[in-house]
Parts: sequence; C-alpha cells; structure tokens
Amino acid sequence: MTDTTAEQDILREPADKGQIHPDVLQNIPVTLSIEVGRAVIKIRDLLRLTQGSVVELDRIAGEPLDLLVNNTVVAQGEVVLVNDRYGIRLTRVVPASERLDKL
Repeated sequence: MTDTTAEQDILREPADKGQIHPDVLQNIPVTLSIEVGRAVIKIRDLLRLTQGSVVELDRIAGEPLDLLVNNTVVAQGEVVLVNDRYGIRLTRVVPASERLDKL
C-alpha cells in the first residue's frame, strides 16, 4: 500500500456518518499543562508584585499536582526529574465519567 492510498483510506468517510476515523482523531494536538496551585489576589496586590515577591497558592506542600489536557483535569501526580528536566509521575487518573460530569 502506498502513502497516497493510506492517506485516502484515512480521509475516506467512515461507513457510519458522524464518526471520526481513529487515525484522524489520534493526530489532533492538545495542550498538556501541570497546575501547581492557584491564588486570587486584588489588582492592587498584583501591581505591587516585584522580583522576589512570594504569592501563596491554595495547595499544601506535597499535595498532588493536576495534569490538565485543554484545561480539563485528567490526572494527578508528583514532580520527578527526568534527565535534568521536570516530569510528572501519575498517581491518579480521573475516570472519564468524572471528567464528563464537569463539562
């Protein structure tokens, strides 16, 4: 099978209209981010922030971090180092049913 034939197969409309071909779906880019915590502050206090300022977050030290995909929490984990880079070791994956309830 040539590349052109494979591309045509991927782009071909599925037999059941309204469905997306799995190969197309799996190639959609998403934004992955890690949330350490949040804070709500007044604009007055925001304007006073300078280098060295500390902003207290709503999380307790050692609490799991949130792994978000397109701003939706999908898992929680802890920070790890991987070859001098930060990574996250997943400790909990949010069930799909729980994620759908928050939409």
